[in-house]
Amino acid sequence: MSFALQRALGDVVVRFQAQCQEFPWVWGGIRSCLFGGQVQTGKTYSKFGQQYVVASSESTTLQDGLNDCLGTTVNDPVGASYDEVYNGKFFYVIWNDQPYGDPHIAPCTSSGNCAGPWGPSKGMVAWNEQGEGFVMQVSTPSWPEAGSPKFPRGNDGNTLGCVKDNNVTFSQHFFALRLTKDDLVLVLQGLANASVVTDPQNQQIVNNGGPSDVQTLVRSLGRRSDSDSLVEGKLSTGVLFLSKPSSMNVPPWQMVSAQLGGASLRTATFWANPKIPTTTDGSIPGCWHESLGTPGPVAIATSGSWHNTSFDLTGAPGSNHAKIGVSADGTTSYAIFGDENQQGTLSGTCKSSQNGRGGTFYVVSNSGLASSIRGLISGSTAPADPSKNPGTEADATE
Repeated sequence: MSFALQRALGDVVVRFQAQCQEFPWVWGGIRSCLFGGQVQTGKTYSKFGQQYVVASSESTTLQDGLNDCLGTTVNDPVGASYDEVYNGKFFYVIWNDQPYGDPHIAPCTSSGNCAGPWGPSKGMVAWNEQGEGFVMQVSTPSWPEAGSPKFPRGNDGNTLGCVKDNNVTFSQHFFALRLTKDDLVLVLQGLANASVVTDPQNQQIVNNGGPSDVQTLVRSLGRRSDSDSLVEGKLSTGVLFLSKPSSMNVPPWQMVSAQLGGASLRTATFWANPKIPTTTDGSIPGCWHESLGTPGPVAIATSGSWHNTSFDLTGAPGSNHAKIGVSADGTTSYAIFGDENQQGTLSGTCKSSQNGRGGTFYVVSNSGLASSIRGLISGSTAPADPSKNPGTEADATE
């Protein structure tokens, strides 16, 4: 099957982009703007990085990427996947809660971004006439924001490192997965359930077509969902797909743990106020939903390492914007990629922060990948201290 992920190394592709301050620009990668924009050199880009580690279904453990800048060539996994959509003839939907006004999305505020209860979800899905394609979940604000050179971004770039807002100053994650037509239907249902920020009438970010049921689902996007139930199911690759709606006011990663039978998890997200602390047992939070089981412990990784170099994994004023998790004890082999940070509350004001927003999660069961990510985020851990989780502090800006 000739589609995007054939050039992007296989059925499952994972990238973790590193921060510049820990891994300085040393190998001579050339920054370019293949999909629009200009290389940014202003003060906002005083710190940035596009070095990356990568894993795929062909090589499931993380390893150093190529000597290039992630997302700027047709050889790196992000650029290769995106190029086949941007310069191809596929249907697509792009969503991002932080478009910075380009494109203009009606429900977003004067800042150009959409806050809760809209989902803090970012990514794109693309498919052919038969409904076969792929989904790419990203954590980068303001990218992607255009799916074709026929409908370019009007006021900003559309290539990593070429966007006015520095979305490569923090670590980010990118997760791509091949989809069958049935998979695509489930993912679109989940995107609607999570209230992702998009506009089916805007050809810059939506090119609708293919099977009639797919087109109907695409037309339903861009609305706030009133659901309070999960959308979930196993995709054809064996990956578990979860979609949390904004009205399910629960701590996000406790929800994921509960859906995995109470698995003990370790997470690395944009961990900033209001912070959900590390939990060390299987207690049910005060903010919970009757449909969910019992969660296991959820630890908050605050640092990780690569090649014996330590890096920060917290949010503002830290350096991480990825949203990844892994089963913690080694008895299970879950690698998890999500839209939501571990921000909100265990009890109290249950709509706080990410508790009150929707998002999607992809759970890959693979021992090599899980072990590799476990090593990547195996540094220091936030304390288990409920007093640090009042659930009333204002959200830190992502």
